[in-house]
Amino acid sequence: MTDAINSERAIRATSRLKSTLARRDAVLMPGAPNALFARVIEDLGFEAVYVTGAGIANMQFGVPDVGLTTLTEVAGVVSAIADVVGLPLIVDGDTGFGNPVNVGRTVQVLERAGAAGIQLEDQVFPKKCGHFAGKDVISTAEMVQKIRAAVDSRRDGDLQIIARTDARAVYGLDAAIERANAFVEAGADVIFIEAPTDEAELSRIPREVPAPHIANIVFGGLTPEIPNAKLKEFGFSGVLYANAALQAALRSVRGVLSELKATGSLAGVRDRLASFEERQAAVDKARFDALEARYKVRAD
Repeated sequence: MTDAINSERAIRATSRLKSTLARRDAVLMPGAPNALFARVIEDLGFEAVYVTGAGIANMQFGVPDVGLTTLTEVAGVVSAIADVVGLPLIVDGDTGFGNPVNVGRTVQVLERAGAAGIQLEDQVFPKKCGHFAGKDVISTAEMVQKIRAAVDSRRDGDLQIIARTDARAVYGLDAAIERANAFVEAGADVIFIEAPTDEAELSRIPREVPAPHIANIVFGGLTPEIPNAKLKEFGFSGVLYANAALQAALRSVRGVLSELKATGSLAGVRDRLASFEERQAAVDKARFDALEARYKVRAD
Protein backbone atom coordinates (compact mmCIF):
# COMPACT_ATOMS: atom_id res chain seq x y z
CA MET A 1 0.00 0.00 0.00
CA THR A 2 1.43 3.37 -0.99
CA ASP A 3 2.03 6.30 1.37
CA ALA A 4 -0.59 8.29 -0.54
CA ILE A 5 -3.24 5.63 0.05
CA ASN A 6 -2.23 5.35 3.70
CA SER A 7 -2.54 9.12 4.07
CA GLU A 8 -5.94 9.12 2.37
CA ARG A 9 -7.27 6.34 4.59
CA ALA A 10 -6.06 8.18 7.70
CA ILE A 11 -8.87 10.66 7.03
CA ARG A 12 -12.21 9.37 8.30
CA ALA A 13 -14.38 7.88 5.57
CA THR A 14 -17.23 10.15 6.61
CA SER A 15 -15.09 13.24 6.11
CA ARG A 16 -13.83 11.96 2.76
CA LEU A 17 -17.39 11.36 1.57
CA LYS A 18 -18.52 14.79 2.78
CA SER A 19 -15.64 16.42 0.91
CA THR A 20 -16.33 14.38 -2.23
CA LEU A 21 -20.00 15.34 -2.28
CA ALA A 22 -19.20 18.98 -1.60
CA ARG A 23 -17.30 19.18 -4.91
CA ARG A 24 -20.56 18.70 -6.81
CA ASP A 25 -18.88 17.16 -9.82
CA ALA A 26 -21.13 14.15 -10.44
CA VAL A 27 -18.77 11.54 -8.98
CA LEU A 28 -19.57 8.04 -10.22
CA MET A 29 -20.64 5.73 -7.39
CA PRO A 30 -21.24 2.13 -8.49
CA GLY A 31 -23.34 -0.14 -6.35
CA ALA A 32 -22.14 -3.28 -4.62
CA PRO A 33 -24.40 -5.99 -3.17
CA ASN A 34 -21.45 -7.80 -1.61
CA ALA A 35 -17.82 -7.46 -0.60
CA LEU A 36 -16.37 -8.97 -3.79
CA PHE A 37 -18.02 -6.40 -6.04
CA ALA A 38 -16.93 -3.66 -3.62
CA ARG A 39 -13.33 -4.84 -4.00
CA VAL A 40 -13.62 -4.53 -7.78
CA ILE A 41 -15.02 -1.01 -7.43
CA GLU A 42 -12.10 -0.01 -5.25
CA ASP A 43 -9.54 -1.71 -7.52
CA LEU A 44 -10.85 0.25 -10.51
CA GLY A 45 -10.28 3.56 -8.74
CA PHE A 46 -13.80 4.77 -7.97
CA GLU A 47 -14.15 7.17 -5.03
CA ALA A 48 -17.06 5.59 -3.16
CA VAL A 49 -19.21 2.45 -2.99
CA TYR A 50 -22.99 2.46 -2.86
CA VAL A 51 -24.23 -0.49 -0.80
CA THR A 52 -27.40 -1.22 -2.72
CA GLY A 53 -30.49 -2.41 -0.93
CA ALA A 54 -32.00 -3.78 -4.12
CA GLY A 55 -28.74 -5.58 -4.81
CA ILE A 56 -28.69 -7.17 -1.37
CA ALA A 57 -32.29 -8.34 -1.79
CA ASN A 58 -31.63 -9.70 -5.30
CA MET A 59 -28.19 -11.20 -4.88
CA GLN A 60 -28.06 -12.29 -1.25
CA PHE A 61 -31.63 -13.55 -0.93
CA GLY A 62 -32.96 -13.95 -4.48
CA VAL A 63 -36.00 -11.76 -3.85
CA PRO A 64 -37.24 -8.49 -5.42
CA ASP A 65 -36.70 -5.06 -3.91
CA VAL A 66 -40.02 -4.84 -2.07
CA GLY A 67 -38.97 -4.28 1.54
CA LEU A 68 -38.07 -7.86 2.47
CA THR A 69 -34.62 -7.30 3.97
CA THR A 70 -33.97 -6.46 7.62
CA LEU A 71 -31.62 -4.02 9.33
CA THR A 72 -29.52 -6.89 10.67
CA GLU A 73 -29.10 -8.40 7.19
CA VAL A 74 -28.09 -5.08 5.64
CA ALA A 75 -25.68 -4.30 8.48
CA GLY A 76 -24.00 -7.67 8.02
CA VAL A 77 -23.28 -6.90 4.37
CA VAL A 78 -22.04 -3.41 5.24
CA SER A 79 -19.70 -4.80 7.88
CA ALA A 80 -18.29 -7.38 5.45
CA ILE A 81 -17.63 -4.70 2.84
CA ALA A 82 -16.09 -2.30 5.35
CA ASP A 83 -13.67 -5.05 6.42
CA VAL A 84 -12.12 -5.32 2.96
CA VAL A 85 -12.31 -1.90 1.28
CA GLY A 86 -11.20 1.54 2.39
CA LEU A 87 -13.62 3.55 0.25
CA PRO A 88 -16.47 5.50 1.86
CA LEU A 89 -19.69 3.49 1.88
CA ILE A 90 -23.06 5.03 1.15
CA VAL A 91 -25.61 2.61 2.57
CA ASP A 92 -29.19 2.21 1.41
CA GLY A 93 -31.13 2.34 4.67
CA ASP A 94 -34.54 2.03 2.97
CA THR A 95 -37.25 3.62 5.14
CA GLY A 96 -35.13 3.33 8.28
CA PHE A 97 -36.96 0.10 9.17
CA GLY A 98 -39.75 1.81 11.09
CA ASN A 99 -40.69 5.05 12.83
CA PRO A 100 -38.29 7.85 13.90
CA VAL A 101 -37.17 5.83 16.93
CA ASN A 102 -36.33 2.90 14.66
CA VAL A 103 -34.50 5.30 12.35
CA GLY A 104 -32.30 6.37 15.26
CA ARG A 105 -31.25 2.79 15.89
CA THR A 106 -30.79 2.15 12.16
CA VAL A 107 -28.33 5.03 11.96
CA GLN A 108 -26.41 3.80 14.99
CA VAL A 109 -26.21 0.22 13.70
CA LEU A 110 -25.17 1.15 10.16
CA GLU A 111 -22.68 3.75 11.36
CA ARG A 112 -21.10 1.16 13.64
CA ALA A 113 -21.00 -1.32 10.72
CA GLY A 114 -19.00 1.12 8.60
CA ALA A 115 -21.36 3.47 6.77
CA ALA A 116 -20.02 6.90 5.80
CA GLY A 117 -23.40 7.97 4.47
CA ILE A 118 -26.90 6.60 5.08
CA GLN A 119 -29.77 7.02 2.64
CA LEU A 120 -33.27 7.16 4.09
CA GLU A 121 -36.44 7.42 2.02
CA ASP A 122 -40.00 8.61 2.49
CA GLN A 123 -41.86 5.61 1.10
CA VAL A 124 -44.60 3.86 3.02
CA PHE A 125 -43.36 0.54 4.42
CA PRO A 126 -43.00 -1.97 2.86
CA LYS A 127 -41.11 0.08 0.30
CA LYS A 128 -40.57 -0.79 -3.35
CA CYS A 129 -37.76 -0.17 -5.80
CA GLY A 130 -37.89 3.47 -6.80
CA HIS A 131 -38.54 2.48 -10.41
CA PHE A 132 -41.49 0.17 -9.65
CA ALA A 133 -45.12 1.20 -10.00
CA GLY A 134 -47.48 1.29 -7.03
CA LYS A 135 -45.36 3.29 -4.58
CA ASP A 136 -46.73 5.58 -1.89
CA VAL A 137 -45.05 8.06 0.44
CA ILE A 138 -45.51 9.09 4.05
CA SER A 139 -46.30 12.70 4.93
CA THR A 140 -43.62 15.34 4.73
CA ALA A 141 -44.01 15.98 8.47
CA GLU A 142 -43.35 12.31 9.31
CA MET A 143 -40.27 12.18 7.10
CA VAL A 144 -38.95 15.39 8.64
CA GLN A 145 -39.11 13.71 12.04
CA LYS A 146 -37.22 10.71 10.69
CA ILE A 147 -34.48 12.99 9.39
CA ARG A 148 -34.25 14.78 12.73
CA ALA A 149 -33.96 11.42 14.49
CA ALA A 150 -31.19 10.38 12.08
CA VAL A 151 -29.22 13.58 12.63
CA ASP A 152 -29.61 13.33 16.40
CA SER A 153 -28.48 9.69 16.45
CA ARG A 154 -25.24 9.85 14.48
CA ARG A 155 -22.05 9.81 16.53
CA ASP A 156 -19.84 11.32 13.83
CA GLY A 157 -21.05 14.73 12.72
CA ASP A 158 -19.62 14.13 9.25
CA LEU A 159 -21.74 11.01 8.68
CA GLN A 160 -23.84 12.05 5.69
CA ILE A 161 -27.59 11.78 6.10
CA ILE A 162 -28.99 11.40 2.60
CA ALA A 163 -32.71 12.11 2.39
CA ARG A 164 -34.47 10.47 -0.54
CA THR A 165 -37.98 11.26 -1.71
CA ASP A 166 -40.06 9.09 -4.02
CA ALA A 167 -42.76 11.76 -4.30
CA ARG A 168 -41.97 12.44 -7.97
CA ALA A 169 -43.81 9.28 -9.01
CA VAL A 170 -46.74 9.95 -6.68
CA TYR A 171 -47.33 13.72 -6.71
CA GLY A 172 -45.00 15.09 -9.39
CA LEU A 173 -41.68 16.89 -9.42
CA ASP A 174 -42.90 20.14 -7.82
CA ALA A 175 -44.06 18.24 -4.75
CA ALA A 176 -40.80 16.30 -4.64
CA ILE A 177 -38.78 19.53 -4.72
CA GLU A 178 -40.96 21.03 -1.98
CA ARG A 179 -40.34 17.99 0.19
CA ALA A 180 -36.62 18.08 -0.51
CA ASN A 181 -36.37 21.64 0.71
CA ALA A 182 -38.16 20.65 3.91
CA PHE A 183 -35.67 17.81 4.35
CA VAL A 184 -32.75 20.23 4.06
CA GLU A 185 -34.32 22.44 6.72
CA ALA A 186 -34.64 19.36 8.96
CA GLY A 187 -30.91 18.75 8.75
CA ALA A 188 -30.37 16.38 5.79
CA ASP A 189 -26.86 16.74 4.35
CA VAL A 190 -27.66 15.43 0.87
CA ILE A 191 -30.83 15.15 -1.22
CA PHE A 192 -31.85 12.30 -3.50
CA ILE A 193 -34.98 12.84 -5.62
CA GLU A 194 -35.74 9.44 -7.09
CA ALA A 195 -36.89 8.74 -10.65
CA PRO A 196 -36.99 12.06 -12.53
CA THR A 197 -38.06 11.20 -16.04
CA ASP A 198 -36.11 13.52 -18.35
CA GLU A 199 -33.20 15.92 -18.63
CA ALA A 200 -35.35 18.97 -17.89
CA GLU A 201 -36.44 17.50 -14.56
CA LEU A 202 -32.88 16.56 -13.66
CA SER A 203 -31.70 20.09 -14.38
CA ARG A 204 -34.25 21.62 -12.00
CA ILE A 205 -33.34 19.58 -8.95
CA PRO A 206 -29.93 21.01 -7.91
CA ARG A 207 -31.04 24.46 -9.02
CA GLU A 208 -34.13 24.55 -6.81
CA VAL A 209 -32.88 22.75 -3.67
CA PRO A 210 -29.77 24.25 -1.98
CA ALA A 211 -27.87 21.08 -1.08
CA PRO A 212 -25.60 18.42 -2.57
CA HIS A 213 -27.61 16.02 -4.73
CA ILE A 214 -27.50 12.38 -5.79
CA ALA A 215 -28.79 11.15 -9.15
CA ASN A 216 -29.67 7.49 -9.65
CA ILE A 217 -29.24 5.90 -13.07
CA VAL A 218 -30.97 2.53 -13.28
CA PHE A 219 -30.40 0.66 -16.53
CA GLY A 220 -33.89 0.06 -17.93
CA GLY A 221 -35.45 2.34 -15.28
CA LEU A 222 -37.38 5.60 -15.41
CA THR A 223 -34.47 8.05 -15.42
CA PRO A 224 -32.61 8.36 -18.73
CA GLU A 225 -28.85 7.95 -18.78
CA ILE A 226 -27.46 11.29 -19.85
CA PRO A 227 -23.76 12.19 -20.12
CA ASN A 228 -21.93 12.51 -16.82
CA ALA A 229 -20.61 15.90 -17.93
CA LYS A 230 -24.20 17.15 -18.20
CA LEU A 231 -25.04 15.96 -14.68
CA LYS A 232 -21.93 17.75 -13.46
CA GLU A 233 -23.08 20.89 -15.27
CA PHE A 234 -26.44 20.62 -13.53
CA GLY A 235 -24.63 20.48 -10.16
CA PHE A 236 -25.12 16.90 -9.00
CA SER A 237 -22.64 15.68 -6.41
CA GLY A 238 -22.82 11.95 -7.06
CA VAL A 239 -24.30 9.60 -9.61
CA LEU A 240 -25.35 6.13 -8.53
CA TYR A 241 -25.17 3.17 -10.86
CA ALA A 242 -26.65 1.07 -8.10
CA ASN A 243 -27.05 -2.27 -9.84
CA ALA A 244 -24.93 -2.11 -12.99
CA ALA A 245 -22.52 -4.69 -11.59
CA LEU A 246 -25.35 -6.99 -10.54
CA GLN A 247 -27.03 -6.74 -13.95
CA ALA A 248 -23.74 -7.44 -15.72
CA ALA A 249 -23.07 -10.43 -13.47
CA LEU A 250 -26.55 -11.85 -13.96
CA ARG A 251 -26.28 -11.69 -17.74
CA SER A 252 -22.80 -13.22 -17.67
CA VAL A 253 -23.68 -16.03 -15.27
CA ARG A 254 -26.75 -17.02 -17.27
CA GLY A 255 -24.77 -17.03 -20.50
CA VAL A 256 -21.85 -19.05 -19.17
CA LEU A 257 -23.98 -21.62 -17.37
CA SER A 258 -26.28 -21.96 -20.38
CA GLU A 259 -23.21 -22.87 -22.44
CA LEU A 260 -22.10 -25.36 -19.79
CA LYS A 261 -25.57 -26.95 -19.70
CA ALA A 262 -25.76 -27.18 -23.50
CA THR A 263 -22.27 -28.46 -24.21
CA GLY A 264 -20.93 -29.90 -20.97
CA SER A 265 -17.86 -27.69 -21.35
CA LEU A 266 -16.57 -24.15 -20.77
CA ALA A 267 -14.48 -24.23 -23.95
CA GLY A 268 -16.81 -21.89 -25.82
CA VAL A 269 -16.92 -19.23 -23.12
CA ARG A 270 -13.34 -19.13 -21.86
CA ASP A 271 -13.02 -15.48 -22.87
CA ARG A 272 -15.96 -14.65 -20.57
CA LEU A 273 -14.36 -16.12 -17.45
CA ALA A 274 -11.90 -14.50 -15.08
CA SER A 275 -8.73 -16.51 -14.87
CA PHE A 276 -7.85 -18.40 -11.70
CA GLU A 277 -5.15 -15.77 -11.07
CA GLU A 278 -7.57 -12.87 -11.58
CA ARG A 279 -9.97 -14.46 -9.11
CA GLN A 280 -7.28 -14.76 -6.42
CA ALA A 281 -6.06 -11.21 -7.05
CA ALA A 282 -9.61 -9.90 -6.62
CA VAL A 283 -9.69 -11.23 -3.06
CA ASP A 284 -6.10 -10.21 -2.26
CA LYS A 285 -4.92 -13.77 -1.68
CA ALA A 286 -1.28 -12.64 -1.71
CA ARG A 287 -1.85 -10.71 1.51
CA PHE A 288 -3.20 -13.81 3.22
CA ASP A 289 -0.26 -15.85 1.93
CA ALA A 290 2.07 -13.29 3.50
CA LEU A 291 0.19 -13.47 6.80
CA GLU A 292 0.34 -17.26 6.76
CA ALA A 293 4.09 -17.12 6.20
CA ARG A 294 4.54 -14.52 8.93
CA TYR A 295 2.77 -16.58 11.58
CA LYS A 296 3.98 -20.00 10.51
CA VAL A 297 5.44 -21.99 13.38
CA ARG A 298 9.15 -22.46 12.76
CA ALA A 299 10.99 -25.60 13.70
CA ASP A 300 13.64 -25.04 16.39
